[in-house]
Amino acid sequence: MHIGLVGLGRMGNNMRGRLEDKGITVTGYDPNPAVTDVSSLADLVAALPAPRLVWVMVPSGPITDEVLTDLSNVLEPGDLAIDGGNSHYTEDFTHASLFAAKGIHYLDVGVSGGIWGRENGYGLMAGGDAADVEWALPVFDALRPDGPREQGFVHAGGTGAGHYVKMVHNGIEYAIMQAWAEGYELMSTRSDIVKDVTGTFRAWQRGTVVRSWLLELLVKALEDDPGFTDIEGYVEDSGEGRWTVEDALHHAVPVPTISASIFARFVSRQDDSPSMKAVAALRKQFGGHAVRPK
Repeated sequence: MHIGLVGLGRMGNNMRGRLEDKGITVTGYDPNPAVTDVSSLADLVAALPAPRLVWVMVPSGPITDEVLTDLSNVLEPGDLAIDGGNSHYTEDFTHASLFAAKGIHYLDVGVSGGIWGRENGYGLMAGGDAADVEWALPVFDALRPDGPREQGFVHAGGTGAGHYVKMVHNGIEYAIMQAWAEGYELMSTRSDIVKDVTGTFRAWQRGTVVRSWLLELLVKALEDDPGFTDIEGYVEDSGEGRWTVEDALHHAVPVPTISASIFARFVSRQDDSPSMKAVAALRKQFGGHAVRPK
């Protein structure tokens, strides 16, 4: 199978590597001439066999809008476009209509896995028509973790469902990281009785009910920088957590834990707290997100 990939940054380039490792031929386009295979979207489309599958992996918002609009002008009827970025799910209805008017298919796919995805595989959440999902399954199977498909991939529903469930996924992620961070800060303050905080987290990795990949990454972050002395306790939020809370408010669904984790990130911008250093370190570990050095 031969596909196009737009966006060869931190996520896109690793996805390209995993796809190629699994036998998928990838032609990539990126504005950066050092990494791109072709000089334009038109050249990308020309390089692909019809019907074409083009996966877009660029930052959400205006950049995604621009790329999808430009792509709609060069793809042909019967082709398939996939938005794999962190777009707000409501934008998918606009994008799907844009492509449908020209006979082009569209899927929205939430992608989780961060900078470790090439090695471990990506969690994938697709929204759109079942026939289009079936067409793209070889790509999804190459990207997802090895093992049963249902443990790393879901066709969540129609248009918008992929990005909606990825939004909720990230809201949950915010809350889990905040819980780990608060536990870290509490134990760190009790140096009178807790002599090995890193060792405690390390011991929780096997057998305990709280074992998880985020716990493993917290241990790695502590081993790399005990006490998080090299970073500030400043944590960005990329939007999905806010969107989760906004949608919960709209539908009168209580999400107090996720809400509290969002507000904690706002607190981090006013106070260099130990718990927010832990959250910043975790985001760097799984996503390669920038931290503020001391």
